[in-house]
Amino acid sequence: MLFGSQYKSLIGLDITPSSIKLVELSAAGKGYRAECYAAEPTPPNSINERTIIDAPAVGEAIRRAVKRAGTTTKHVAVAISSDLPPRKISLERTRSARELEAKVEASLGQVIPFQIEEVSYDFELLGPSPGDPEMDEVLLVATRREYVDQRVQAVQNAGLIPEVVDVEQYAVENACRLLAHQMVDGGVGRSIAIIDFGASTTTFSVLKDLSIVYTRDFPFGGQQLTEEIMRTYGLSLEEAGRAKKEGGLPGNYQPEVLDPFVDDMTQQVSRSLQFYLASAQGSDQPDQILVCGGCANIPGVADVIASKVGIPTDIGDPLGDMKISTRAKTQGIRRDASALLTALGLALRSFDRSR
Repeated sequence: MLFGSQYKSLIGLDITPSSIKLVELSAAGKGYRAECYAAEPTPPNSINERTIIDAPAVGEAIRRAVKRAGTTTKHVAVAISSDLPPRKISLERTRSARELEAKVEASLGQVIPFQIEEVSYDFELLGPSPGDPEMDEVLLVATRREYVDQRVQAVQNAGLIPEVVDVEQYAVENACRLLAHQMVDGGVGRSIAIIDFGASTTTFSVLKDLSIVYTRDFPFGGQQLTEEIMRTYGLSLEEAGRAKKEGGLPGNYQPEVLDPFVDDMTQQVSRSLQFYLASAQGSDQPDQILVCGGCANIPGVADVIASKVGIPTDIGDPLGDMKISTRAKTQGIRRDASALLTALGLALRSFDRSR
């Protein structure tokens, strides 16, 4: 099951080709407190885009991150980037949950271009169909079973229990409530674009009233900057990644390597806006852009994007005024805040009673 079942406390675990990040939250008054955080480099060649090639190596990296974080929680929520976009389907009204499940399964062959035995899926009853009150509208989410199995195996190799396998889009949407403090009018009645620059994949989403109405993934990310540093200065992948974060590169780094990469980032934002405006949901320009992901830490990137696309742009900070434990603070959670949307969205599933 993609959405899993209810459990009191969950580690939000974001597994990407460049890093493994985990966050654990607790309730604190009307908000949350970050109890634990850790990030660990992903072992080289263990993940290719969404495919985990070496689950034992990834499991060991997760184990190291858990040890560094100091958490004793065993239950985990992870995310997948689905190769099938979530879709709404209309089904004839049923009298029981079992009958609804049978109808959903019977309809899979019409909406999924794979053999049913190759697919993991889940669904949620949304209510009567807007076009026909005699029909029910159902949200269907599906992905290749192998992607789910790979993440489950990696988590189990780390000695943890995979409780929830979510879809990245919904994890990000869940985390967007933590960005509301930065949004114009708290996001209410507003259109907000969020662009999350990952290692190799970037996600561009548009929210209206804090709900995602449009999302698009495309191959671009911070790994390209790391590889350019490797080529320009003759460094290994590990050395280039460390230099990118810690500095110490020659004086020509900014004009010859960093500035062209920021220009590429801006072009990706502009292109994503064009795709959005050409879609059925793209009625007008967003009121604001929030830039997230590791690339958001590049100095001045928000100002460059704002000047080129003409939309107010800020760096996303999902931690905001959240309380931070000493343990999480020591591990640098504030420094990495803009790259934690997926991990935080997964950790928030601890408080999702609909699970």
